[in-house]
Amino acid sequence: MICHDKIELWIYKKVRNSDFPKIFRDELTTLQVNLGYKCNQACSHCHVDAGPNRLEMMDINTIKLIPKFIDLYNVKCLDLTGGAPELHDYFRYLIEEASQRGIRVIDRCNLTILSEPGQEDLGSFLAKYKVIVVASLPCYMEDNVDKQRGKGVFNKSINGLKELNSLGYGKENSNLELNLVYNPIGAALAPPQIALEENYRKILFKEYGIVFSSLYTITNMPINRFATSLKTSGKLDDYNKLLRDSYNKNNLKEVMCRSLISVDWKGEIYDCDFNQQLGLRVKDHNLNLNSLVKLKQNLKGKEITVGNHCYGCTAGAGSSCSGQLT
Repeated sequence: MICHDKIELWIYKKVRNSDFPKIFRDELTTLQVNLGYKCNQACSHCHVDAGPNRLEMMDINTIKLIPKFIDLYNVKCLDLTGGAPELHDYFRYLIEEASQRGIRVIDRCNLTILSEPGQEDLGSFLAKYKVIVVASLPCYMEDNVDKQRGKGVFNKSINGLKELNSLGYGKENSNLELNLVYNPIGAALAPPQIALEENYRKILFKEYGIVFSSLYTITNMPINRFATSLKTSGKLDDYNKLLRDSYNKNNLKEVMCRSLISVDWKGEIYDCDFNQQLGLRVKDHNLNLNSLVKLKQNLKGKEITVGNHCYGCTAGAGSSCSGQLT
């Protein structure tokens, strides 16, 4: 049996010792906030290692810095993630604050959270504030989804989508955006996004009467839980080679870290959510949410911290929190 700690150290060294090209930040438009690692699921591909037993959650002092940051830096989009962000006590407070400012708000929703006790009115709350729902559905086939995300998850996800549709989400002219997320099952790149989206539309509507706005294809990053799984099965080196060999320099112009910063549950600042999970801080380690609010800084032009995992965002057609890049 391979020691988990040794695997993590091996993965970290592989990620950190990188020859990935230097890239620099453009104008900041999106603040992505990880409210905590508690989740009602424990998916095999999860780069956050989220699950029901995780206790890390953002405290109220840090929560209250977020509206101040939005105002100070003229942020256009608040992107809430986790874990299951809806499980945080101040999730709805942040949506209300952001909505008052007229900015886009994204909820990265696992769909099954809609059926959890205490979340019976979640869908109607999201609709009231026109929150953009980005929902995980790695396949339109039950066996594939349950294999990746847990037994019974597919049926709960379908029920969640039906509930959102009943509120107007995903329907034309409703102004309620519902985007689905596809993750490959295993160590492979996603197929072309447009063709896959058409398959999703046809099958989900035919089988379940479900409609949605767009499909995002996102590459599974070789970090944390997924990387450990690849390492123990002897596939991690091959997967990293696939990402490197599929590198597309044209994607460098569009990678999400150029216009986004990621905040963890402690208020620490990272260039992206993946760097956050690897503990790869921004170049200026003194920066955190508190210091950026106290003293506004010009973030444009700052060098972005990179590692071997960045080949995941630039492989093939590219990958970001909004799907395919090119």
